[in-house]
Amino acid sequence: MENVALLKCEQYDVDLIEKKLREGFELLGGDEFLRKLIPKDSKVLLKPNMLSVESKESPVVTHYAVFEAVIRIVKEYSNYVSFGDSPGFGDSRKAAEKSGLMEVADRYGVKFEDFKESVHVRLDNSILCKSWNVAKAAYDADVVITLPKLKTHAMAYYTGAVKNQFGCIPGTQKATWHTRMPDANNFCKMLLDLNTAVGTNFAILDGIIAMEGNGPKSGQAFNLNTLIMGQSLTAVDSTAVRIIGYDNPLDTPVLKEAYDSNWGVVLPKDINILGEKLEDMKAKNFKLCRKGGNFYFINPAVTNFLRGMIAPNPTLIQEKCIGCGRCAEVCPEKPVVITMVKNGDKLNPKWNMNECIRCFCCQELCPVGAIETKYSTLGRLLKLNKR
Repeated sequence: MENVALLKCEQYDVDLIEKKLREGFELLGGDEFLRKLIPKDSKVLLKPNMLSVESKESPVVTHYAVFEAVIRIVKEYSNYVSFGDSPGFGDSRKAAEKSGLMEVADRYGVKFEDFKESVHVRLDNSILCKSWNVAKAAYDADVVITLPKLKTHAMAYYTGAVKNQFGCIPGTQKATWHTRMPDANNFCKMLLDLNTAVGTNFAILDGIIAMEGNGPKSGQAFNLNTLIMGQSLTAVDSTAVRIIGYDNPLDTPVLKEAYDSNWGVVLPKDINILGEKLEDMKAKNFKLCRKGGNFYFINPAVTNFLRGMIAPNPTLIQEKCIGCGRCAEVCPEKPVVITMVKNGDKLNPKWNMNECIRCFCCQELCPVGAIETKYSTLGRLLKLNKR
């Protein structure tokens, strides 16, 4: 049985958030728990979500007030605190500055790590991936506390405590993993192995304002008023997905793979929720990016063929597109999948769906939300029948 603290917090006020987080730690064991989690003067790395260069109040990134509240608590146990991330697009320092994280870090003497230096790691007890290049700062830390943002996600359905560590892969190397793992289930196995390699110790999930719809970058802000804390990343994520509408956590790929691989606690019966009652915190009319579950067939050839027919495709919203070409730039299969073609007085992306691996990097990193994921007619019919 894994303990998770579920807290209600209705605004980004740093003093209020600090109070709530301290209440959460008390529920989990108080000072004794924290001393075990953060041995005296251990090297602590805070890993916020800095998907791209975003403004302070953006629901895309971990809020600076949550970041500051965490620092206040962690600094009582260690003087060696740093933070870092490797955004999917853009410079990490600029992302930290624009989001307000850098200003907070400077005030508290927290070192910034740009995650550009990597170290090669061998993982013999892996589920799928044994060889890694990960950010040296994350690997060398004694304690890694992940500070994800609660958001929908086109490929993984939901992004939270487990997926946040994808930012521990430096820069353009992330695109290589998308190419190597085009299947969502294998991609999620990779995420589990990555967390093992990094050694993520604790999660504090920022769901005060979450993201619904076309996440993880172009969705809408949703007042979820929620903070979730725990040592088990999967227990934190399992609690979160049930709040936003996945009644069965196994309907999300990363939690299905964690359960099948016995990587972490996933089922509600194995999670002890402390603090608020989950039923009281459930969102009403939260717009999911993708419905739960998947289709599986015995013959792999049939599986691959039908996946190609029923899987969602990236779809352009013409009136939103500004012709910047970022989709083509971030595509891990460039230049064979996306080409920019003339359409009137601007350029628009055109996809070669025979080559597309459906990683949805284009959708994830579009700066204006001009790309969505949509099912084919057959895919929609099968999803409707499944419900």
